[in-house]
Amino acid sequence: MLNWIKSFRKKKPPAKKSPAGRARTASGSAKNAIASSTKKTGKHKTIILSRGEHGISRNNIDKHALKVLYRLHNAGFHACLVGGAVRDLLLGMKPKDFDVATDATPEQVNKLFRNCRIIGRRFRLAHVHFGRLIIEVATYRADHETSQSGLLDESGRIVRDNVYGELADDVWRRDFTANALYYDISDFTVIDFVGGFEDIKKQRLHLIGDAETRYREDPVRMLRAIRFAAKLGFYIDKASEVPIHTLGHLLQDIPAARLYEEVLKLFHSGHAVRSFELLQEFDLLQYLFPEADRSIKQHDDIKNMLMIAMKNTDDRIKNDMRVTPAFLFAALLWQPVNSKVKEYIDKGMPYSVAIQKVATRVLSQQSKSVSIPKRFTSTMRDIWGLQTRFHYRSGKRAMSVLEHAKFRAGYDFLCIRAQAKHRSEYSDLENDCQWWTDIQKQSAEAQKNALFSTGKKSKSSKSRKRRRSPAKHAASKNTGNSSDNTAVKTTTGTDD
Repeated sequence: MLNWIKSFRKKKPPAKKSPAGRARTASGSAKNAIASSTKKTGKHKTIILSRGEHGISRNNIDKHALKVLYRLHNAGFHACLVGGAVRDLLLGMKPKDFDVATDATPEQVNKLFRNCRIIGRRFRLAHVHFGRLIIEVATYRADHETSQSGLLDESGRIVRDNVYGELADDVWRRDFTANALYYDISDFTVIDFVGGFEDIKKQRLHLIGDAETRYREDPVRMLRAIRFAAKLGFYIDKASEVPIHTLGHLLQDIPAARLYEEVLKLFHSGHAVRSFELLQEFDLLQYLFPEADRSIKQHDDIKNMLMIAMKNTDDRIKNDMRVTPAFLFAALLWQPVNSKVKEYIDKGMPYSVAIQKVATRVLSQQSKSVSIPKRFTSTMRDIWGLQTRFHYRSGKRAMSVLEHAKFRAGYDFLCIRAQAKHRSEYSDLENDCQWWTDIQKQSAEAQKNALFSTGKKSKSSKSRKRRRSPAKHAASKNTGNSSDNTAVKTTTGTDD
């Protein structure tokens, strides 16, 4: 357990100045904010951990985030590192993102940084760009009652959120107590208004305020609860858990593009298996992937295949290997696509035509819930289309499979299906997986010999071939043999 948690258990951290480790608690508006918040909390007394009590080192904070914090501070604004970064630093984890909260407006932040862009309509944010890294700077928010700049729809969802306030107001607009901790760059203290330290110590996720109201304000918070529970190993307390079972339908009002971003965070955080289990536990998968949810409820082997696919993704992320969203999306939608393809084939439609026809319909339907970018849907089509081609063992057809740009993703998908013992009418999955596994281990020359076992024809045979009658010559072209000497590439183990 971390040192700051041990010390937190031994003694109650002081709410006022500590003579050691802190020259001042906060300045100007920050000091007033803390006093104001103490009155508002009632139940929770504001806790301030000095530099020596919380153990957060600036060495673990991204240098670009520090640059933003210091420039705001030196310009006379109050600035804090906030949210998941503070939580992860207290837990001894490496934060993925560093967010900053300040009393400066987006326009004031924009004037301080040439590399800043103001984004958002629902809530305006300042993004400070450092190459591919973005430091998100948000102005302290306040309750909607304080201004007409905020707006709720009939269901209680926030549709406009540009209501600025002070630090004491901002904390109540955060979602979970564990994410409502502020690292003040002015004196290196960590400020807790709502009992976040206690909840981190107990590994508990607790929503700030009335849970149902907060979920109605932004239904995506239900997905965030699942993601944090999976990532941190925390449990969701009863008050925050119960409303999720009845409010899942609110996710249908969220733009499909925003849900795509949330799904990526759920499945590409290295905790896809646990996230998938929690989505099923709270029955939220039906609002993200409705056809996949129906397939899982009807076929047990589909769930088994998806769990293997999720674990495969988690393992690749933990080993710093490349992953593509197309792989998991292809797994989630495989059964809806495959079952319909079989119906078309039974009616006499060629597989290559049926797979494209069905894929278009399924992807179009899916885009109403979670939109998937075209660059990934094209890969999904390739993965699906390759599945029936893996039974080719020789000739140009097998070579074209081996040289396919998405061979590795399709091959991994095949082996996952085999591991799940998913039924197929087109091939023996286990044998196909093993055969393509073995051939990848061979050299280019060995691969060529395996695929084109007849080798080169002699000159005499070619002469005899030229003397054959046209009818016999035409028949010989259909034997499946080939004298093509094109070398076969050895593929690499990356998912594109």
